[in-house]
Amino acid sequence: MNTTVLIILAVVFCLAPIIVSYVVEELRPKPVAPEKLSWAPEIPIKYIEVKGNKLRYITAGTGQPLVLLHTLRTQLDIFQKVLPELSKHFKIYAFDYPGHGWSDIPGIPLKPDVFIEAAADFLEALDIKDAVVAGISIGGTIPLVLASRHNKRIKKVISINPYDYGSGGGLQRSSGIANLIFSLSKIPIMGETVMRMRNLMIEKKIFEGGVFTPDALPKALLEELYKTGCRPGHYKAFLSLIRNAAAWDKARQEYRNINIPVLLIYGEKDWSNEAERKANQRGIPGVKTEIVSNASHFMSLDAPNQVSRLILEFASS
Repeated sequence: MNTTVLIILAVVFCLAPIIVSYVVEELRPKPVAPEKLSWAPEIPIKYIEVKGNKLRYITAGTGQPLVLLHTLRTQLDIFQKVLPELSKHFKIYAFDYPGHGWSDIPGIPLKPDVFIEAAADFLEALDIKDAVVAGISIGGTIPLVLASRHNKRIKKVISINPYDYGSGGGLQRSSGIANLIFSLSKIPIMGETVMRMRNLMIEKKIFEGGVFTPDALPKALLEELYKTGCRPGHYKAFLSLIRNAAAWDKARQEYRNINIPVLLIYGEKDWSNEAERKANQRGIPGVKTEIVSNASHFMSLDAPNQVSRLILEFASS
């Protein structure tokens, strides 16, 4: 076999997976946003336009405003287990970030300030005042930054497993398959190819890396997360989020400016390590800390009763 043939075969071998991935992506069914929540059909789904992006959101209950902010790559439905109890005591607001859930996918790099500003704009657009803001992962980091910048609409912050460590590599700690996929995703061309080849079975294993026990992840939620990830342009947005994830570490530099009450809640089995948790405890003035046993990163799914209790106690104190 001559050199020319070997070169041709090598090129074909390299290009074949890329071409196949484009075909798979093109043939993937395009999902339609549901008109009702599968877990709470009585709660209306609403949309609001914020700086050119249409954001999906819900409200439920009455009383003091409580804003719930979800994790990276999930959506407001991650709070389905805590919302019934919390809505007895608060007026709940929850929304999908840009590029997440059923909100619009912006054609810009998904750096932390995109989400921080989206949360601030959401509070402003709905004129939410004196809010308790509770969130998980990046949803736990966003209100800490807003409090650091003295956002006047926030009264208290409950930060659950905040994602502000590991140079953006926290995702890779969740499981072996997640480590492989997200490591490859950071490589140009290869990352795009891997994401276009995504499937429900692989995503199920990755999402299970965020809960203490697999059965904590509702089947309907998993299926909807997969569907939202099949929206045109979603995989590119998620790649942008992954490739800009290291910038979340910079949030800690602002925490020292916080002057409102903060509760830190960590799952015993969260992806963060002890040193990273201690760094936040030292860096946030007057912070209170709670550790929840038998809970991992997606704590609203793992330990909904404990999360609801801690939010209610801290908001009422």
